Formats: sequence, C-alpha cells, structure tokens
Amino acid sequence: MNHKTVFKSFSAAEAQMIKSRLETAGFNSFVTDEIASMSMEGYSMSTGGIRVKVPEEEFKLARELVENLLKEATPEDAPSKEE
Repeated sequence: MNHKTVFKSFSAAEAQMIKSRLETAGFNSFVTDEIASMSMEGYSMSTGGIRVKVPEEEFKLARELVENLLKEATPEDAPSKEE
C-alpha cells in the first residue's frame, strides 16, 4: 500500500494534532520522522520535517480536511502547511 504525505511540520505537537484529527474523522494516518527529529539536533530541518501520512486512496479527502483545519486555526496557533 502506498502512502502520501498530507501534512508536514517541524513541531511534533502539530503533527500529532493533525494525526489525531484525521483519525477522529476515520482516516488511517501515521506520523513519520518524529523520533529521529527529536533525537538529533537539526535532523528535522535537514529531512524536511515531521510528516503525517495517509493511504494514497484517502489522500484527497484527508488533504481537504487538513486544509479546512488550517483555515479554522487562528494565526497564533496555525500549524504550517505542506509545501
């Protein structure tokens, strides 16, 4: 099964929040690169951040949910968007 990145962040808390919201909505999501980014200084930046992934067939709907979550967030607590 192929997976696609639906969200990237340099914050483990942001990534876990998005993962939780996706799971609550019924998506099969998981976080990658989180432990490595916390164990090695600068590792998260060099690899492009912590990623939240979903199965490829769930990507479009999951990405729509993430975009809506980001729109609802205030500027102070808005997680960064995937580029």
